[in-house]
Amino acid sequence: MTNRILTLISLAFLLACSAPRERATLAIATAANMQFAMQALTAAFTASSGIACEPVVSSSGKLTAQIRAGAPYDVLVAADLKYPQALFDEGLATAAPRVYAYGTLVLWTQLPGQTPTIDWLLTDTVRHVAIANPQTAPYGVAALEVLDHYQLHTALAGKLVYGESIAQTNQFIRSGAAEAGFTAMSIVRAPGLRDQGRWLEIDPRLYTPIAQGVVVVRGTPAREAQARQFVDFLFSATAQDILRNFGYRVAE
Repeated sequence: MTNRILTLISLAFLLACSAPRERATLAIATAANMQFAMQALTAAFTASSGIACEPVVSSSGKLTAQIRAGAPYDVLVAADLKYPQALFDEGLATAAPRVYAYGTLVLWTQLPGQTPTIDWLLTDTVRHVAIANPQTAPYGVAALEVLDHYQLHTALAGKLVYGESIAQTNQFIRSGAAEAGFTAMSIVRAPGLRDQGRWLEIDPRLYTPIAQGVVVVRGTPAREAQARQFVDFLFSATAQDILRNFGYRVAE
């Protein structure tokens, strides 16, 4: 009887040791416009909660496709509501998306001594104007709405170059491949980029509000609980101040 009990105890110990362990770090799928703000947000969250975070930065569409394919992300912090809503509709998110911030559109240039304006885009100095692909990126949609407002879409059609995401759009602007481009204010306010070039804030009344949503991705109860802690943190006073500092508008 004693040997049998010892055998059962040993077996239980081996099973416990071989059981899958929870990851120690939250994997946060992060839209490209949130790349720099997320660094500040996760640092503040980890400091207050003790939970480590690893942002994975890409376009919201690519991140959503990866989640559908089984990527082990715990949270999707998107650039819009479309993709997080799709995950919820498909049963891959625990709740409907919440709007954590509204994005702000700017016109940015790296040309020395140049202050960008909408009319300046028509000059011969500007040969290329970068925008994010409006088929997949909300900042691209907003940029086209602004051009339509000023009735410049047709006049600038030959100058427009489309980035696959806001990240590629930024590469076009920073490399000089495009003399100007429309991007997120969170980029031009990021540490290390604040002194690069000049930018013009676009009147937010000229484009549809860029509502950015967040969802908890379905996983184990323990992972979901930690992910909910992070989402709740996004709506805290600390996180909302960080988002404002990066140029996002938040609910007062």
